[in-house]
Amino acid sequence: MKDGWQLWEVFVRANRGLSHVHVGSLHASDAASALQNGESLYARRGEGVSIWVVESNLIHAAAPYEDNSVEAGGKAYRHPTFYEIPDEVGHM
Repeated sequence: MKDGWQLWEVFVRANRGLSHVHVGSLHASDAASALQNGESLYARRGEGVSIWVVESNLIHAAAPYEDNSVEAGGKAYRHPTFYEIPDEVGHM
């Protein structure tokens, strides 16, 4: 935070039923200013039905895994790539 200005991440939902998508970042002194500036910058032409602003320092994310082990949750049996299928079963 430099001179009272914090970095905020802006998320916009384009239509009802869709997920919010990260559209950019901005600096603001507080949440109300960040929301107002976010609307002005990223949703001024009605591009979204909802907007979120989150202080960047409050976002925590897991590091990406090289082997995609997060997808399976460490439960390899969910992916039936190692099961042997008898010939009489045919194509599945």
